[in-house]
Amino acid sequence: QVEVVESGGGLVQAGESLRLSCAASGRTFSSIAMAWFRQAAGKEREFVAGISWSGGSTVYADSVKGRFTISRDNAKSTVYLEMNSLKPEDTAVYYCAATSRAYFGGTSPQGYDYWGQGTQVSVSS
Repeated sequence: QVEVVESGGGLVQAGESLRLSCAASGRTFSSIAMAWFRQAAGKEREFVAGISWSGGSTVYADSVKGRFTISRDNAKSTVYLEMNSLKPEDTAVYYCAATSRAYFGGTSPQGYDYWGQGTQVSVSS
């Protein structure tokens, strides 16, 4: 069982940066892959970035590649999403997700077993 809680969302202007955090509880955190998804109003939830259990492997959606960075600190049971050069189209509720797999849970929400409540990110133009 893993519980995750996101924080760090807010309202920023286009071009600015934000860092999201995802604090997890559960003894298996250091052995499972994690990911960030987002869901804009009226749209389906979409994959943003994923990271393997060790942090040695990362995957990004094309829309955020080069602007967002996912990382993790297993000693703190925390996953981060550093978001730079934010655009209005990045506006969404961002969710942290955990999978029972070690390397990658895939880009579909169905691959993830545990979800946080989400944190709102709003980017004004």
